Amino acid sequence: MLTKIELAREFCARLEKIYPDAQCALEAGGEAWKLLIMGRLSAQCTDARVNIVCRELFEVYPSAEAIADADLASLEEIVRPCGLYKTKAKNIKDACRMLVDDYHGVLPDTMEELLTFPGVGRKIANLLLGDVYHKPAIVTDTHCIRICGRIGLYPELLKDPAKVEKILVPLIEPEKSSDFCHRLVIFGRDTCTARSPSCTAPNGANCPMADICAHYKQTN
Repeated sequence: MLTKIELAREFCARLEKIYPDAQCALEAGGEAWKLLIMGRLSAQCTDARVNIVCRELFEVYPSAEAIADADLASLEEIVRPCGLYKTKAKNIKDACRMLVDDYHGVLPDTMEELLTFPGVGRKIANLLLGDVYHKPAIVTDTHCIRICGRIGLYPELLKDPAKVEKILVPLIEPEKSSDFCHRLVIFGRDTCTARSPSCTAPNGANCPMADICAHYKQTN
């Protein structure tokens, strides 16, 4: 039987082999201010929809300064398809104002500072730290929480993002943690879906993780 750290390393290695060029699903084009906004809009919304909405958003408002100065009602109308649009519009406007006024347009590179931005929690902060600054970061989104629980890195019923992050940090090699989370998103869409994971097929034939997966072993 594999130890937790052996399981994590094996799982990580297999994902790396399957998805060698995994990237963030949010199409921010490498621009930190865009990823800050897109991360906030992604709450309870699909990355695909955020990408579509932000094509219009960034065409109308092509800089953090432009969003900071934007009419709030106009922002609300553009981001409406992302849900919770009133709160999200205010958050991204206020965050851009803070970025421009307090940081001269340069996104800070510490968890403590990022958490002071409106609408930014640890999930978004880790996304920014990993993608913008290439620092060790575990993004505990729904895919990460679901899949790592199923694989057996912690009890499958555990859904607390902070607790999941605390468990995963010592298990995943720091330099691989950000890409690991991007690969989980793809794997969660392709194979280990929320409602119909591929391991429901006979003998787990459609899942490359079946032989090391606690969920599969418990349900078959």
